[in-house]
Amino acid sequence: MFTLPLPRPVLDAEPTGGAGAFGALPEWDFSALYAGEDDPKLQDDLAQLDTDTAGFAADYEGKLATLPASALAQSILRYEAMDVVMGRVMSFAGLRYYQNTTDAARSKFMADMQNKITELSARLVFYTLELNRIEDATLDAALAADETLARYKPWIDRVRAAKPYQLSDEMEKFLHDKSVVGTAAWNRLFDETMAGLTFTVDGEELPLEATLTLLSDTDRSKREAATHALIAVFRGHLPLFARITNTLAKEKEIEDRWRGLPTPQAGRHLANHVEPEVVEALRNAVVAAYPRLSHRYYALKAKWMGLERMQVWDRNAPLPDSDDRKIGWDDARDMVMQAYAGFDPRMADLAEPFFTEGWIDAPAKAGKAPGAFAHPTVTDAHPFVMLNYLGKQRDVMTLAHELGHGVHQRLAASQGELLSSTPLTLAETASVFGEMLTFRRLLDQAPDQKARKVLLAGKVEDMINTVVRQIAFYDFECKLHAARAEGELTPDQINDIWMSVQAESLGPVFDFVDGYETFWTYIPHFIHSPFYVYAYAFGDGLVNALYARYEEAPEGFQDKYFDMLRAGGSKHHKELLAPFGLDASDPAFWDKGLSLIESMIDELEAMDS
Repeated sequence: MFTLPLPRPVLDAEPTGGAGAFGALPEWDFSALYAGEDDPKLQDDLAQLDTDTAGFAADYEGKLATLPASALAQSILRYEAMDVVMGRVMSFAGLRYYQNTTDAARSKFMADMQNKITELSARLVFYTLELNRIEDATLDAALAADETLARYKPWIDRVRAAKPYQLSDEMEKFLHDKSVVGTAAWNRLFDETMAGLTFTVDGEELPLEATLTLLSDTDRSKREAATHALIAVFRGHLPLFARITNTLAKEKEIEDRWRGLPTPQAGRHLANHVEPEVVEALRNAVVAAYPRLSHRYYALKAKWMGLERMQVWDRNAPLPDSDDRKIGWDDARDMVMQAYAGFDPRMADLAEPFFTEGWIDAPAKAGKAPGAFAHPTVTDAHPFVMLNYLGKQRDVMTLAHELGHGVHQRLAASQGELLSSTPLTLAETASVFGEMLTFRRLLDQAPDQKARKVLLAGKVEDMINTVVRQIAFYDFECKLHAARAEGELTPDQINDIWMSVQAESLGPVFDFVDGYETFWTYIPHFIHSPFYVYAYAFGDGLVNALYARYEEAPEGFQDKYFDMLRAGGSKHHKELLAPFGLDASDPAFWDKGLSLIESMIDELEAMDS
């Protein structure tokens, strides 16, 4: 079932608020989905779904295990067709809501559509449950007998991976129906609360994203003032955010316990189609590298800034030699498109319609969801990219990142709705690779050593935010869910868990202002999708290793790369990485990716010697 997309990693200073004169910024054209809320096609689709879901249940419920192979294949095709329509409805409602989360009419429409789709899809809950009850030998014989059915084996395997943890049909239907007043309702409360917050900085009322942007301002006093403004508001809402967090964590613990899932993280690993030991190897490699990466880099940055101690508002501060010029939209487009075309013209061709056909929503506006994302919608439409463009170099990298997702989603669409969706661990591959291409092009064009240093430092900071910060976030969630299993957590207890991972990951050069312990409150990943965050570190480490392969042996790399993206979710990460001679289950794999970050810090240190 459709869920609202999540933005890329949340940073304390992600520049996604406010507005500026950056040229004509594009906005979404929803015509590939629906013309509007009153589009007759929308009502026709809902009516057809009502008929189709009822017919599907009548034809198959209680009968799946006895179907011949060809009929079982036909059932999957019918199931997939309904999934497309439900995805189209919820993509339209959800994306419009994200354009303005404070618009009551859009919020109501999204909630109404979510209720309707939940009601209709409840008729289909039986399907995967019955699929899992088919005996292995019976299913194997059916897969061998029908080519269409065999094509869907990767999807069937993912469904059956949850077999040991599924509940009775009645219980599964109950949980499905209850979701709209459970998890989904708490998510909406969080989103709408965040969108409505304002922060007073030097007498000016600002929304969340504009305030976060000030944490990367060149003026240190502005960064400090913004930090204190954030603290004041986060503290004022701390009981609410603690209640949301406690409730969702407890709800998850109850469901996990009923399902028999061994750990709070296990459901995420199953969804990501990744082995727990692979994630643990990633986590351990990154934590072991903290002193060589974040601790060392931030000590170096303190030196550049002439500081003996760093405050939290200095973490994402621009370097003294940084170019603070605003980059117009057309220039940003050219930077990214030239980098893509330099790798392979096919990549630029796939990205072009995002700029020309209304597939990007770029302006930062009041009420708009924070951050940035690329949402694939459905395979017979096209992806939509959301930005909050403010003309900074990091915004250019965000554009490169989200376009990478968009290219990946376009290529994978050929797999069809059930096989196109890439597990989160690999879903960040194309996005981070797109960033790397853009960064390398800018680095090659750097006019002098000073410009090269600024670019390198910016990339190191982004990689630390993507790898070190996200693994620290993952550890925070692991500790929080373990503690919540023992009882209700007070706001102070959650604050203490947050600070335990912050001090460890950022290093000894930092002082932490009183109130920074509340900064966990605004991060949507913890609310919307527990344990999502390690996917960013997974993707970054994977791309670092992948890019190293590209530099070592560029011949034929592009074709293998496009084949990997085109596969979508039809193959396991081992199969996808094998053509490149890479294996994410090898602990040494992660050290290879981390060594790239380390080598960049080495180069920065050498510039100062």
